[in-house]
Amino acid sequence: MRAAEISDQLTTVLVTEEQIHAKLEALARQVESDYDGKELLLVGVLKGAVMVMADFARQLKREVTMDWMAVSSYGAGTKSSGVVQIRKDLDTDLTGKHVLIVEDIIDSGLTLSWLLENFASRGAESIEILALLRKPEAAKVEIDCRYVGFNIPTDFVVGYGLDYNERYRNLRDVAVLAPHIYS
Repeated sequence: MRAAEISDQLTTVLVTEEQIHAKLEALARQVESDYDGKELLLVGVLKGAVMVMADFARQLKREVTMDWMAVSSYGAGTKSSGVVQIRKDLDTDLTGKHVLIVEDIIDSGLTLSWLLENFASRGAESIEILALLRKPEAAKVEIDCRYVGFNIPTDFVVGYGLDYNERYRNLRDVAVLAPHIYS
């Protein structure tokens, strides 16, 4: 599904599928260079990172292993409280591993901050982050994200894995959801 097909539900397209693919290809070349000679474990955060993880992994011209984690943060409304509950843990032992967390978006940074501490306590050799999208103005904690696709405004966005009530994940572009949909 493309943004043009549901334009009455969106206000602005921020990033097209073509721009996303070009950026993921460029990030893949950078990651390949940075991790040359090292085993790399990609960790996707469910559910939002599915599209990013799949397309990024396919851009890599090297062998990697992949694992998934599902976490839920509770708070008022749609805001993350930073209190994290693990819904699906990793199957991989992180001891001595070079871990690249693959995220769809960094918003407040609270959940990601918790993940970084959690992974460090599991003995990972190194931990870096690749995020397709980042909302710098929404940050509540500083997150050192080595690989960033696009900085975007604090608007409520959907597409490319990002959802509203489990809808719009399959939108191929990233777009601002029209307020009449969620208000």
